[in-house]
Amino acid sequence: MKLTSVPENLLERFALWLGIAPTPISDTHVAFMMARTIMVGAKLGIFEALAQQSATAKVISEYCQTHPNATLKILNALVHLGYLTINQQQEYRLTHLSRKWMLQDSEKSVYDKMMLQFVEWKLVEHYENYVRSGEPADMHRVLCDKEWEVYQRGMRSMAKVSAWEVAKRTPIPKRATHMLDVGGAHGYYSVALCQKYPDLKATILDLPEAIKYAKPLLSEENMDHKIKHQAGNVLTTHLGKEVYDVVFISSLVHHFDAETNIVLAQKVYEALKPGGRYIIQEYVRDDKARRGDHLAILDLYFAATSQSGTWSKKEMSEWQKKAGFKPYKTIWLRSIPRHAQVVGKKI
Repeated sequence: MKLTSVPENLLERFALWLGIAPTPISDTHVAFMMARTIMVGAKLGIFEALAQQSATAKVISEYCQTHPNATLKILNALVHLGYLTINQQQEYRLTHLSRKWMLQDSEKSVYDKMMLQFVEWKLVEHYENYVRSGEPADMHRVLCDKEWEVYQRGMRSMAKVSAWEVAKRTPIPKRATHMLDVGGAHGYYSVALCQKYPDLKATILDLPEAIKYAKPLLSEENMDHKIKHQAGNVLTTHLGKEVYDVVFISSLVHHFDAETNIVLAQKVYEALKPGGRYIIQEYVRDDKARRGDHLAILDLYFAATSQSGTWSKKEMSEWQKKAGFKPYKTIWLRSIPRHAQVVGKKI
């Protein structure tokens, strides 16, 4: 998936084709204004104000306790962006897009991810320092307590987008009873998999700071009898020997360099029973840079805010092979573009 300038008429199409349209402005100035408009709309409760019925700008302003004229400005901006519509009575209404994704009680809500993006907004300000020095911000160390809570909620809202597909397509071995979910804090993937497989139980290994705010989120799922948290760091915590049928790691290996990921694969190999599966669920970038590959953008983001970046399918498979795993299969998830499970099997 590529974000780009889209011409709306023949004149704009020619301007883009001839290279006379100022594309860098739409790629930067327009893009950051658009993002902030949607984020602020969510934060101030504008979408919630319209959850039950359409309303005028005055009514929305009173609901959100915002300035009337300034509220009118952001409402019209959200109409332009396709998040609201307006009728002849000057009443605003949610579009299908905003009702599905922006309302807090929607099954597919990404409201919490919008809140997390205010934290991420500050983190990307580190890009210049990172490119100059090569030193990442290390987001897991700079987050304050409140931001840890926002982070866990934001990551859970992202997991909701694909959890149904993960439960349906993850290759859990027959008769599997115990899974280690590494870095799975909020537990949404573990919940989906344990609901799909009645005999499966899960241990979620994550940092103490993450568990502090993730545990209340997991308790909302009423799965305490099947899923438990274990505080620790996968790089230093002993995982045991031939304990698990599955080790599931989602959105974590982009925090580690190649050598660390090889060592991690070796620890996972020892912890798995014969026939067990090591499932790396990650964004997967191409082997070579190419135009339109949005994973290169994520690669920079993860590198600047953590320790490493995105990896290719070949690289992840090589870590597994070096640890002794036999390549099993790669599953490309349809719910999130360029998200895949690279699976190795313990012989």
